[in-house]
Amino acid sequence: MGIDIIFKIAAIGILITVITQVIKKSDRDDIATLVALVGLIIVLTLVINMISELFETIKNIFNLY
Repeated sequence: MGIDIIFKIAAIGILITVITQVIKKSDRDDIATLVALVGLIIVLTLVINMISELFETIKNIFNLY
């Protein structure tokens, strides 16, 4: 869990941006918005998992619970 997560998030962002732009060019703004929202949810799940691991590590370091 180092810099690879940053590359994953960047790759997802670039991919979602390209897909959204292609869909917007075909006059499907509603679907483009949904695609952007799905990309945001994917990135948020990655970040939430990392935050969960952080709290577990802090809990283990300080011997809580």
